Amino acid sequence: MCSSDLGSRSPKDVLQNFKLIRDGQLTNAAILLFGRDPTQFFNNLQVHCFHFHGTEKRKPIASQQPYEGRIFEVIDEAVEFVLGKIDRSVGTHAMSTQAPVVYEIPRSVITEAIVNAVAHRNYCHNGFVQVIVFSDRVEVWNPGELPPGLTPERLREPHGPIPRNPLIAEPLFRVEYIQKAGTGTTDMIADCRRAGLPEPDFEQRGPHFVVTIWRDWLTTSVLAGCNLNDRQLRAIAHVKKTGAIANSEYQQLMGVAKRTAHRDLSALVEKELFVKIGTRGKGAHYKLQRKGP
Repeated sequence: MCSSDLGSRSPKDVLQNFKLIRDGQLTNAAILLFGRDPTQFFNNLQVHCFHFHGTEKRKPIASQQPYEGRIFEVIDEAVEFVLGKIDRSVGTHAMSTQAPVVYEIPRSVITEAIVNAVAHRNYCHNGFVQVIVFSDRVEVWNPGELPPGLTPERLREPHGPIPRNPLIAEPLFRVEYIQKAGTGTTDMIADCRRAGLPEPDFEQRGPHFVVTIWRDWLTTSVLAGCNLNDRQLRAIAHVKKTGAIANSEYQQLMGVAKRTAHRDLSALVEKELFVKIGTRGKGAHYKLQRKGP
């Protein structure tokens, strides 16, 4: 933590304020957050970052890097690893003296996924946090399970914070790495939609909790080769922003009959650009196909 965060308080005062000293001894959380070399006491602190050119874990590995040390440093290093592997665009100086950089996946989404994995993981588990960049997605693997009362489905709706490691979560909150409102995962969903990306996936895979952040594989060059009409292109842009579209909504937006909407949407499914959720009726809708064909 930087000196401006500490103010004039001594390190001991800061640790006591965060309840990181117990019976005169440093807690495990104190060592993980502020220890000079936490790996002397814990052998499972590494965050392993991998980059694969394809969509599967398969050699050769394009690049890999293990990071270890204080939690704050490990989070920052892992985030920068991902940002260095995904696409970016540089804006103009119109808004500031420094040209803004826009990443294909918002930095806030990547940071939230990695912070959650490091802050809420099970430190009694011998496994490591893994951050994997594929050509179509980024996966963050967290050793452990969701706290009781939370499910992957509940993460998609407003919920209260249930930190697995509250002594770690509090300092991260104080330096604005995480929020106490429990809005982190819903913010990730909203930020992905604003960036025109599919919503992230949250799932339990055996002993690991996995967050999947999908990259935008439906680029202009890909769509140019799909032989789509203007309505279908507009529908893809709409779903990138809103997350889904129903037949009735397609009719209204495009000014077409139900049969034409059905034909257009079915073609998008056949081309593996859309996936249909539900079979018929008001509950049926279409979302972006998450993986490229």
